[in-house]
Amino acid sequence: MIYKVFYQETKTRNPKREQTKSLYLEADSEVAARMTVEDNTPYHIELVQLLEGNHLDYEKENAEFSLTEFK
Repeated sequence: MIYKVFYQETKTRNPKREQTKSLYLEADSEVAARMTVEDNTPYHIELVQLLEGNHLDYEKENAEFSLTEFK
């Protein structure tokens, strides 16, 4: 399944909506997606959203869609 993870780049500053970024990640569950990002980045995660169906198709066509892979 593919998830869109909304995050702030740092945990030390107050979150500001204008600075929210996102990445796309393939994972087995929302919890697995969150843990993968938390384990590999210093990001403050705001939301993890499952993408499927028309929503996934829209993201692939209209956003800078690229799956993030952590090693």
